[in-house]
Amino acid sequence: MRKKLYQLGSVGWMIGVSALILFACSSLRHELFQSTALDLAIFDQAVYLISQGEQPISSLIGFHILGDHASWIFYPLALLYKIYPTVYWLFAVQATALALGALPTWHLARQARLKESQAVAIAFVYLLYPVVFNANLFDFHPEVIAVPLLLAAVLAARLGQLGWFCLSIFLALGCKEILSLTVAAMGVWLLLFEKRRLYGVIALCAGVVWFLIATQVIIPFFNSAEATAIGRYSYLGNSVLDIAKNIAFQPGLIFVKAFSLDNLAYLVLLLSPVIWGLSLQGIKPLVGAVPCLALNILADYQPQKDLIYQYSLPALPFLLLAVISSLAAGKGWLQNKRAIILWSLVAFLSLAKFTYFGGRYLAYIDTWQATREAIAQVQTQGSVYTTVKIAPHLSHRKLITLTNADSPPVNLNVFDYILLNVRHPGWLSNQEFAISLVNQLKNNQQFKLKYQRDDVYLFVQLS
Repeated sequence: MRKKLYQLGSVGWMIGVSALILFACSSLRHELFQSTALDLAIFDQAVYLISQGEQPISSLIGFHILGDHASWIFYPLALLYKIYPTVYWLFAVQATALALGALPTWHLARQARLKESQAVAIAFVYLLYPVVFNANLFDFHPEVIAVPLLLAAVLAARLGQLGWFCLSIFLALGCKEILSLTVAAMGVWLLLFEKRRLYGVIALCAGVVWFLIATQVIIPFFNSAEATAIGRYSYLGNSVLDIAKNIAFQPGLIFVKAFSLDNLAYLVLLLSPVIWGLSLQGIKPLVGAVPCLALNILADYQPQKDLIYQYSLPALPFLLLAVISSLAAGKGWLQNKRAIILWSLVAFLSLAKFTYFGGRYLAYIDTWQATREAIAQVQTQGSVYTTVKIAPHLSHRKLITLTNADSPPVNLNVFDYILLNVRHPGWLSNQEFAISLVNQLKNNQQFKLKYQRDDVYLFVQLS
């Protein structure tokens, strides 16, 4: 018992240190103006508006946040903003959630009767998995909260804790509508292979029902359109139901898309951190990863096949479960703690994007001080027109709009503040467009140039 508590204490330290590192990295990236309006400013604006008792209609996407991915988890997150409204709550929640995934992972390994050293090694495998680190860097996404919840749901099912199981899948479903497919697939696995019939039926039914409610009722009601990601599968249809019908009755449509070098490279990179622990004897848990992998493989959207982003996270719990099952059956290339951790460390050093802090994330350092000073002079909740990189620092307001060279604003007078970085105009903009805006505003008697330094300009409407 004492040894088990010691092992749990070690895992606790690992989780705590990992959470601090993840939080520090995402916060530093934000401070270096590498966060983006899409998606951080969208979510930050929505959570802020909820905390203020306002309708969370994001001016960056033009509709209610529930019309995006039916992510009702933003409502409980808004309670944190009532304590103090800051985007760093989102970074803290994300870092904590991702780090906490190591706890149910360790418990699942122990429940599968792995050696204590192997269980600790599997917790390291989770924490060093490149997608965990990379997804933490890429703004904030509510589906990160579902990662430890999916692992906790499996643990609860195996321990016969129905209440905790239901709570875990309930919260996971609230993170993003597409996670309902993962929950349903998990239900199939629990029903057919784990012989946890009640738990399997609950997960399967909850996943299917929530998918239909979210995609056919909630998202169309708040968005007046289909789910935002439908366009990534346009070759399969223009709606969720059309896509499902074409996959069922015209499976040939997906073959050409699925079997490509891009998808092969994606799978190799995704599986490489755990390939040592996958075997036919432990393959059954991968049923739960099928929806996530299928969505990424079939998408006409390259970021879904890149480990930089969050799209592969829902597959991670089931990859780890497959490794645990293999080790429990005495399979796998590596068996001892040192070798497992060394492999995971090499995979992390090869695929995690920590090197961005030495190059890509320093791209705006030459205007960093000027941008900070300009932001400090935006002293009201008035409307703002600014760049994609500055927007996440000013999203606590009802109206914030991004500069877009292809779609310039019809009337600049609707904005109280216009903050531009001519040297780094950002995505959708360019220097020519930024310079023309500056010249236009200098000749506009409604605006005053309040701040100028290092090609950073802040204009304030006089009225």
